[in-house]
Amino acid sequence: MTLLGKMTKRFGPVTAFLVPVSLLVAGLQAQKFLPDDPIWEDRDDLPIEKPAAMILSPSFDALENLIGSEARGPQSRAANINTLGEVPDSNWFTNRMGTRDLPLEELVRGPDRTSGPDTGGLLTIKRAGLLALSDGLEVIDSRGDRYLLKFDPRSHPTLASAADLIATKFFHAIGYHTVPTHVAYVDPNQLRIDASAQVFRLGRSIGPLRADYLKSVLDEAARLPDGRYRVAANHLPEGEVVGGFKFYGTRSDDPNDIFPHEDRRELRALRVFAEWLNFTSASGVHTLDVYVDQTGNHYLRHHLIDFRTALGSGRDFDNRIIPKDRQDGNEYALGFNKPSLKTAVTLGIWTRPWMKVDFTSPGYAEIGRIESDFFEPGRWKPYYPNPAFDKMRADDAFWAAKIVARFSDQAIRAIVAAGGFSDPMAEKHLADTLIRRRDKIVSHYLRQVNPLDGFRLVDSALEFENLGERQGLAADSRYEYQWFAFDNSSASLTPLQETQSSEVTHIPLPSPGPDYLMVRIRTRSESEPGWARAVDVYVRMRGERPSLLVGIERETGGDGSDS
Repeated sequence: MTLLGKMTKRFGPVTAFLVPVSLLVAGLQAQKFLPDDPIWEDRDDLPIEKPAAMILSPSFDALENLIGSEARGPQSRAANINTLGEVPDSNWFTNRMGTRDLPLEELVRGPDRTSGPDTGGLLTIKRAGLLALSDGLEVIDSRGDRYLLKFDPRSHPTLASAADLIATKFFHAIGYHTVPTHVAYVDPNQLRIDASAQVFRLGRSIGPLRADYLKSVLDEAARLPDGRYRVAANHLPEGEVVGGFKFYGTRSDDPNDIFPHEDRRELRALRVFAEWLNFTSASGVHTLDVYVDQTGNHYLRHHLIDFRTALGSGRDFDNRIIPKDRQDGNEYALGFNKPSLKTAVTLGIWTRPWMKVDFTSPGYAEIGRIESDFFEPGRWKPYYPNPAFDKMRADDAFWAAKIVARFSDQAIRAIVAAGGFSDPMAEKHLADTLIRRRDKIVSHYLRQVNPLDGFRLVDSALEFENLGERQGLAADSRYEYQWFAFDNSSASLTPLQETQSSEVTHIPLPSPGPDYLMVRIRTRSESEPGWARAVDVYVRMRGERPSLLVGIERETGGDGSDS
């Protein structure tokens, strides 16, 4: 964690600068590890004044990122990780699947705390066009709960609502803050327009909501034979919406927002999760900042929202939901890129490889277009560049791949089944596709670094596991290691022994040891030369008390991407 970050975590975003800076800098710079390392909670919930609303325009967000955002410079290590290389819990991310195997019922429940809107009574429409690519209706049900209803397009029933619900549950399990999403069935006779209802665009009212507007929304929606509409119902969070966030920089009116967004590991590594779930719209437009009140303490919580363009569901240039195009995920949809230039130079003779991908067999209308045969991790692309994705390094991707690997086949099938598909073969095909994409992602990113993890101190030894071997990538590994005495004040290393070799994932601690130890481990595998990159593990020795694992640093060989 950076010096600024450590100052802020100990003293708060405002108080840090009220303490004599010279004393803080001298004290913190003198030590690599502080007494409370590793930190597992980012205190970004300190009270702040309400920030101004920041509504992101889809067209401006795309243009800004196409011409280049302010997120430039070298790909330095993520700024918000703790000394173990993990992301602390915060109002951006809460560790769930990365730290424990979630029960199936918890995975399927996701962020839901209710059974969805009460569709047995009236649904009062308060506004329209809020927080949606295309028109949605904000309603209050008979219980007083607020929901945003988003309709499946008439030409593609189930497509958008299933994608929204399934992806919401996956991203919640991973650790992101998402909005509870339900599939609900609404009778149009239940919809009543509030007298004060307005139509909003980009946070501004463009006029009152009238019956003809509601009719235009329903005319474009898929209607079931019994006259009802299937909708994705987002349970809107408590608090005041103040727009979304960008994937670079910080929010100047939020003192808790101290890490540049492009340097937050959970935003960099979102690329890996977006690859897996084919969330091509991963951008600031699909985020939500909410000014929450927790017993009088006000701060921002940051969400990912609206996953109707995940999986095989996509959109056209008018933001209407359609099955994904073959280009989606393979090239940026906006801007001039190398493949399009090559096509132009050869006058169309050179055919882009994705054009040959066959989505027709099998073809399932309910899931749109998503495949796993042509898919290549590291080459996947969102609709347009994302500055945090461009800053992703191999260690960021490794962190994400570890989480993806924890989703079992059974877990994936259970979450997909929650989408409520009418065709069981479509459901099976989507689950099979996500399982194969998972395997490709894990295989790809576990080859970019030395995949040792699960370090723990047992008696007088350091034990660990080789995630690459556990995933079946190799079976011929041995481990070279060397122990050093580590000076926490000067960060200097003194060798305690020559390089040793082990055939097992069990390394004895040197005895007697200094206050801090560091061991550098390299994995030797004939089939995986990339695993020879070093993993440095730091241990704080405590005399008669149990020693503590305080640091992990990984040597990276690149940015985790092939492109």
